[in-house]
Amino acid sequence: MTVHLAFDVYGTLVDPQGMVDHLAADAGDQAAAVSQLWRQKQLEFAFRRGLMRLYEDFGVCTRQALRYAMASHGFDLEPAREDELLQAYLTLPAFADASPVLASLNGVYPCYAFSNGSYPALEKVLGHNRLLEHLDGLVSVDDIKSFKPDPAVYAHARRATGAMDQPLCLVSSNGWDVIGARASGLMAVWVQRDPDTVFEDWGIAPSAIIRSLQELPDTLASLG
Repeated sequence: MTVHLAFDVYGTLVDPQGMVDHLAADAGDQAAAVSQLWRQKQLEFAFRRGLMRLYEDFGVCTRQALRYAMASHGFDLEPAREDELLQAYLTLPAFADASPVLASLNGVYPCYAFSNGSYPALEKVLGHNRLLEHLDGLVSVDDIKSFKPDPAVYAHARRATGAMDQPLCLVSSNGWDVIGARASGLMAVWVQRDPDTVFEDWGIAPSAIIRSLQELPDTLASLG
């Protein structure tokens, strides 16, 4: 049986903390803290919208989280500057291991990007980093108007990748995403990019843990 791979995008293939440099002009030496809170609230707002069935494009969550993060640190943004930062978010830098590993897996495994982001946003950020050419397709939660870790989202990923009767393996640096995938019956590899990050103890373990995407090919081979 062929294992299909579903790569999370934000935090796994591209780095949300790439916004720190962009925020420096607005938040000075607090740019890193603003960026971290921005990412935290972006996810929190998506989780809450999924639970409340108040779906909006992930870009809406990103914009609202930016406003919250800036206001929490005592900063204001002009609408035009807010738009500039959101445009910059569409050009987040890829992690150095993303392109070479995707290229090495291309043609060996069916590879898909699987994200809370909308299709236009995914096409932009993955195209900017020349990652699209290494993927067989994109899967967005926008198809079903909910967010990870809703079990319906992972079920949709099975259908969209054609892996209904074959294994589907999520590859993600987000522990909550790995737990969501495993709880929904998927395989899931956790990319522990930060050695200080602790995996949440829910009694649900990743199929494997790697420190870099460079370890993924050998790990997949060992998982059979």
